[in-house]
Order: sequence, then C-alpha cells, then structure tokens
Amino acid sequence: MERRSFLQAGVAATAATAGISAPALSQGAAARTLRFVPQANLANFDPIWGTQFVVRNAAMLVWDTLYGIDNSFTPRRQMIESEEVSSDGLTWNFQLREGLRWHDGEPVRAQDCVVSLSRWMVRDGMGQMLRAITDELAQTGDRTFRWRLRQPYPKLLLALGKNNTPIAFMMPERIARTDPFQQITEFVGSGPMRFNRGEWVPGARATWSRFEQYVPRNEAPNWLSGGKRMMVDRVEWIIQPDPATAAAALQSGEVDWWEQPLNDLIPVMRRNRNIRMEVADPLGNVGCLRFNHLHAPFNDPRARQAVAWVVSQPDFMRAVVGSDDALWKAMGGMFTPDTPNYTEAGGEILTRPRDAAQARRLLQESGYSGQPVTMLVAQDLAPLSAMGQVANALLRSIGMNVDFVATDWGTVGARRASREPRERGGWNIFFTWFAGADCTNPASYLGLRAHGEQAWFGWPSDPAIEAGRDKWFAATDAAQEKAACDEINRAAMVSLPFVPTGFYRGYQAWRSNVSGVVSGPLPWFWGVSKS
Repeated sequence: MERRSFLQAGVAATAATAGISAPALSQGAAARTLRFVPQANLANFDPIWGTQFVVRNAAMLVWDTLYGIDNSFTPRRQMIESEEVSSDGLTWNFQLREGLRWHDGEPVRAQDCVVSLSRWMVRDGMGQMLRAITDELAQTGDRTFRWRLRQPYPKLLLALGKNNTPIAFMMPERIARTDPFQQITEFVGSGPMRFNRGEWVPGARATWSRFEQYVPRNEAPNWLSGGKRMMVDRVEWIIQPDPATAAAALQSGEVDWWEQPLNDLIPVMRRNRNIRMEVADPLGNVGCLRFNHLHAPFNDPRARQAVAWVVSQPDFMRAVVGSDDALWKAMGGMFTPDTPNYTEAGGEILTRPRDAAQARRLLQESGYSGQPVTMLVAQDLAPLSAMGQVANALLRSIGMNVDFVATDWGTVGARRASREPRERGGWNIFFTWFAGADCTNPASYLGLRAHGEQAWFGWPSDPAIEAGRDKWFAATDAAQEKAACDEINRAAMVSLPFVPTGFYRGYQAWRSNVSGVVSGPLPWFWGVSKS
C-alpha cells in the first residue's frame, strides 16, 4: 500500500479504535479551554537561549515585547507608551506603559527591560549589531530607560519588534540575569497567559492559564501588535507526534486546532464538515539543509557545493508537501520568492540541471575520503523527516558515508548547539525550515548570517555576505536594498551557509466551533474563541 493511502486509511482506523473520547469537562469549561496540537514537542522553554519556533510560539503567550510587528512588518508600540529619539539618531528615550505587571504580581520596571535587552543582544543577530554600537543602556526612572548609541541604527524598532528568533522578550530582572548561554529555570512573564509549570510534561503536554492582570492595548490585534485579548481561560498544548492520531483527534473533537497537519491527510479531513482549513502562512517556508562549517568535510566550500549540485528541489518539496504542486516553488536564491528582495543572482548552482559527476569531482577536490557524515533528522516533524530521507539517498549516490541519526526535534535542537566534532557528540548536517516572513530581507534572517562564531548553528564565516548585509542596513531606498540583496545572494551561492531545499506552504486546521484563527508566520492565540 502506498504511504498516502496507508496514512489516510489509518486516520479512520485510529479514530475508530484508539479509544479517543472527549475529555471529562463540562460544556462551559470545554468552551473556555483551547486544545492545540503544536508542530513539535516543547522540550525546553527559553526563547533567548535557542531559536526553535515551537519555543518562540509558546513564549508568545508568556512574555511580552516592547514593540511588535504588524502584517506589513511595521513595528508598533506594545509594552512601550512613548519613545523619543535625538536629531542625530544616537539617543533613544523610552517610557513603559503604566500598569504592566509580572505574573508574580510585581510591577514591570525599566530595569527589567534593560537587563532583558542585554541578555537578548548576546544571542540575536540584530542584537549583536546593537551591542557593538551601544554606549549606554540604562534605567532613568521606574518606567523609563535610555539607549545611547555610538552610531545611528535606523532599524532599532524593527529589531525590538521582529517575529523571528530570538525575539526580544522582556523578563523580570532576576530571570534575565541568567547567562545567555544557559537556560532559564523560571517562567514568569507579563504576557496574557501564565505558564502552568507544574502541569508541564515534555513529550505529552504544556498548559497556560489566563493572566487576569494583563492589560491589553486598545488597538485591534495584528500579528505581534495591538491588543492581545485572550478569549479563552486556558490553553492546552497536546503533543502528538503521530499525524494519523492527531488527525483523528481533530475529527473527533478531542483537540480544537492543529498547527501543521500532514499534507497527505488533508483530503480525508476536507471531507469532515466540522473541520476548517487554510494555508497557514502565505509567506510560506524556506527549507534548509544546514552544514556545520567548523569541521570536515563541510569546512571546505567545495564539499558544500558538491551537495548543492545534486539537491533537486522538486524531489525535496514533493516529499514534503505531496502531490499538490501549487504548494511549493523552486528557489534560485536565499530570499523568499515573490517578495521585493527575491533574487537569483549567482544562483546557477541551484537552477542548472543536477550534475552528480560535478559533485563527485568537487568532493574529491575537497579531500573527502569516505569519513562518516553525521546527519541529524527529526522524525517527529514530517517536513524534516522527508528532507532527511531524500538527502540520505542523494548523498550516498555521490559517495558520502552517511551516518543517519533518526531522532526527535528536541534532541536535534540540543545537539546542533555542540561545536564538537561528530565523534564527540557533534554533527555535520541537520534540517530545518525558516519562516518566509523571516527571509524577506537580511535583517532577521538567521540562516544567512555569516559572522563565524557568533553566527547561527553551523557557524559559517563569509566576509562577502556580511559586507552585503552592511550595505542593506545602510541603504536609503528600495533600489539600494535590492542591489545589496543581489550581492548577498551571489556570495551565498559560493560559500553556501546552507542549501535551500525549496519554498513551500502548509495548512493549519481547526474545528468549526473555533473562530478567530488568523494566518501568519506563527499561530496567534489572541482573539481565538470557542463556542
């Protein structure tokens, strides 16, 4: 039986035989509880220490931000009441909104924000740029603080309001003083929901309860901006790595909303009149085959180029999304297709016919001689599992000795942080995706930084990419920004921080008695209600 037929048949069988039943809640309590199946297990809960989307999405409920972007990528005030900037662009004075409180009842102070920003700047790409030009970041009153720079940074508010990881979440001072390379152990924020740490069972569930003292903004919610009004009293994340079981739970009403349904199961769920579906994010995702640039063989650009010469994006994307070719596009560059900065400048290595002979020649020139290549493949995320299977066959076809490590996303998230060689617990390749919203420009594009030890996992170093990025930040109009992106793309196609495996979209699905679900680069829980 084909995989898709097997899965589709399994949905019905699971619903009939798995003993799925509605939880023992009163009708009123059920309507006040939103049960959600996230994309992956919440294995850790520090949104500054790491960059996993599942952690960011959970953190949105607990921690708030000074600014938040709307769906036009414009930063809007969130925790901030007002700001003033000097005429030379070097001094910023900020004032917090009145009445903000932490979940433990203490007031939010400017000093909390100063320390939170200091921790965030160590780990975030834009934050690192700010840290390098910061002359002073200091509290000036209970609700006010000053940020003085040595040179102007026109995109400061974007840095504070962006949606890509790590986000500049505000935490109480005692928590924010945690070493940025160590995980926090206390989860107190000022956001609309409190985390129920005593109910957290990694691999099974995580829950949140409404924070009654949260003061939402008056504006309508729009992505990370506006009033984050919770319409339910409780949010439960049900960790469900088996897609057939998750689909059956959604159909039976055991869960209300599924973040990332397997595309193979969409036809079955479409036939259920109690389920609604739409593309989760029109800006989609950029698939990523990520190299470790510190160790052989991929410390040599020729080995990375060898892989690029055999990556067939149609093969990867059809493995990820199935037979619906409307859900994916091939990419000749690094930026999100159909956005102003998309470019295929220098992208021939991705767009020319695949060439296994050329790949073998490059591998030989790089000095590769059959040593194991450790490839981390998360089996609990269907897109990553599919990418890993395709890459395994491709790499073996050009003579690479693949050490295929089938594991879970939480383990990948921990192991990819290791800078050790593979034989001491390190790695050579892992797979992920970047939200297309994060790849529209260089500002928030984690995977495209190439500043060595400070770069994202894989630690690529390429002065040409960084020079192009500096030009983008210095650009004064759209034409200059586009020219800088052309320059970045040309450099990236040579040094290859990663290989894009293609652009794709996916669905989200929810019960018909749930309203307020909005598309975007992450699930927005505010404004979502049940009847």
